[in-house]
Amino acid sequence: MVKIQIQIPDHLYREAKRVAHEYEMTFAEVVRRSLERTLPNYPQRDGGEAWAAPKPLNLTLRCRIDDDEWRLLANEPEYVPKRPADLR
Repeated sequence: MVKIQIQIPDHLYREAKRVAHEYEMTFAEVVRRSLERTLPNYPQRDGGEAWAAPKPLNLTLRCRIDDDEWRLLANEPEYVPKRPADLR
């Protein structure tokens, strides 16, 4: 057997302790039996490729706003950005 240390929410701990007391088992036996009933619901996966994050999309800006204008847009709710001459 392997000795482990886990963290569980207080309500689960209290319930498990209650079950152990009512059914005259140890806390460890309650945890073991719970795992034995739960683990079959999660069959081993077929060993396919490991999950990888998708490649990022190129989200280039469609407008040209300099850093000062970005700051104004982010912090001043009434601010309306100026349109660059080449976008008019």
